[in-house]
Amino acid sequence: MAQPGEDLTPAPSDADHVRGSLNARVVITEFADFECPYCGDAYHVLEEIREKYGSEMALVFRHFPLSMHPHAAPAAEAAETAAAAGKFWEMYDRLFEHQNALSVRDLREYAEALGIEGDTVEHAIAERTYDKRIERDVRSGEASNVEGTPALFVNGFAYEDEVSVEALSEVIDRALAARPGVKV
Repeated sequence: MAQPGEDLTPAPSDADHVRGSLNARVVITEFADFECPYCGDAYHVLEEIREKYGSEMALVFRHFPLSMHPHAAPAAEAAETAAAAGKFWEMYDRLFEHQNALSVRDLREYAEALGIEGDTVEHAIAERTYDKRIERDVRSGEASNVEGTPALFVNGFAYEDEVSVEALSEVIDRALAARPGVKV
């Protein structure tokens, strides 16, 4: 349930993890699970899209760990621990690049490689230190009718096509050519 004054729409805010500028002409909001293989595929597509469009687009990440993936919630805690150290996107990359190795030991090693104390990550996982932050993202996804991952929104509108460079580029090109606020 939303807290008073809490915005649960896919519209990005300063509370989100943003790669790029929220003033970009195209903002893609991604709800994802670090253990989801489809999110891993989407990660590679989104990396190509970021390279292709540069400063014309921004990527917003929101957590949506699925209960069927036992390592998703601990990975989200590790990502938030890295965010507290100013290294969210470095951990994001590492987690998606090593999806098949998300044990607590692995998460500790990834943190240490980024200069973050391994004990800090283990403590955050055990105590669920960032659970409220992660749960805010999940509630936002649920309020936006997200049922699975990856779920993408382009300029606030649900993207329901295949997650491929070609299909996503087509939508981004239309968004760049359209007036702001027009569904593409």
